[in-house]
Amino acid sequence: MAEQEPTEEQLAAIAAENAEGDGETVNYKPPALKTLQEIHELDKDDESLQKYKKALLGDGHEAAVVADPGVPNVQVTRLTLMCEQAPHPLTLDLQGDLESYKKQSFVLKEGVEYRIKISFKVNKEIVSGLKFIQQTYRKGVRIDKSDYMVGSYGPRPTAEYDFLTPLEEAPKGMLARGTYNIKSKFTDDDKHDHLSWEWNLDIKKDWTE
Repeated sequence: MAEQEPTEEQLAAIAAENAEGDGETVNYKPPALKTLQEIHELDKDDESLQKYKKALLGDGHEAAVVADPGVPNVQVTRLTLMCEQAPHPLTLDLQGDLESYKKQSFVLKEGVEYRIKISFKVNKEIVSGLKFIQQTYRKGVRIDKSDYMVGSYGPRPTAEYDFLTPLEEAPKGMLARGTYNIKSKFTDDDKHDHLSWEWNLDIKKDWTE
């Protein structure tokens, strides 16, 4: 039986309902950005500043950073759809062919709970106020926008950081089933576009449809 496609009016109603949650990060005030050199020179006798250093740089304050000027400061490596009920891992290699993801889709069973995990590296300098932004479209109509505050991170080129979005429930019902186009962006307080990509999500009645 063919799935029933939502009308333009129904999509507009969904978009209006989701828009009520937009702007959650509007009141966020980014901290003053400091370079690694400034961090190293902070008063070593000040316990609170020592904790600040450790939070951003780890135990090894003099950790080696990537010297290659061609390597970006922030590298977004993977997107993983975390769902306990999924029959297999759902992972996008974000260092691969991003254009190919516009032509394929993740399958997500309606009504399941999931999180999105973003894996990334910081190679050279502290980055302030990282954000993960997603805009969701259905039949060309934007029906949702989510801004996730990731935070500030110091360089750790030998190991990745992981950011998990809050637990969400996939939409369900006949009208919810279908293909969703998602435009994702990893940015920061200075509006640096560290990575933008598009991918598709198919909400289906079951995993194997």
